[in-house]
Amino acid sequence: MKKGFNEAKFLALLEKVLPQTTPDTILAAKIYEQVAKEVRLITSLEAFEKFCAKGSLPDSEPETLAGLKDQLEGNFGPESVVIVPPQPEEEKAVAVEITLPDRTVTSKLKIISAEEAEEAEAPFVPFPVALPDDPELVWVLARRENLGPDEASRALANIEEEFWASKKGQIMQREGVEKSFAEFISNVPATALKESGIKRYHKDPETLKTLRLISAEVVLADVAE
Repeated sequence: MKKGFNEAKFLALLEKVLPQTTPDTILAAKIYEQVAKEVRLITSLEAFEKFCAKGSLPDSEPETLAGLKDQLEGNFGPESVVIVPPQPEEEKAVAVEITLPDRTVTSKLKIISAEEAEEAEAPFVPFPVALPDDPELVWVLARRENLGPDEASRALANIEEEFWASKKGQIMQREGVEKSFAEFISNVPATALKESGIKRYHKDPETLKTLRLISAEVVLADVAE
């Protein structure tokens, strides 16, 4: 979809237009649910392909593969996902096959140890953020050093939007979970953050200093040197 007209806006427009197109509310609801399902499937596939292209697994241990399988099954269904660990004589990669009603997607995820990944990627630095309506509550996240604060903020906003549109996010909302940043940052998969150069916390956080706000638009808390 074009920039500025994302999944959430498209579905909101569809929900508005359908009742104007047909007086059959049951039919309109069915059309909306089917289109929404397909849109979210496309979004999940795009995220998966992006992760396979840029991301990696730290190892092929059963616990790691089980976590990957759980995440993919949450997006595509438990009957649709097959994960094949690497064989001793093969390259260090995990094969993934996702079978859908109209297509089968196959890909491979490289295995790169944490030590190798840290050497290849820019280091993480503190990335403290706060919300406009509660600037005194600060989350000390982390961002790649080569990812600027503004770029990291935009990436974080996109990840949050994609999370609430995902199957897990939809289930949480149906269960009555508040659609808040706190719930998002606590439940979003770490891989979804890391592939955009963000982490849930910084291992060596600096001391936070609260400053008097200059205006209501201030959304970032300063970090003491």
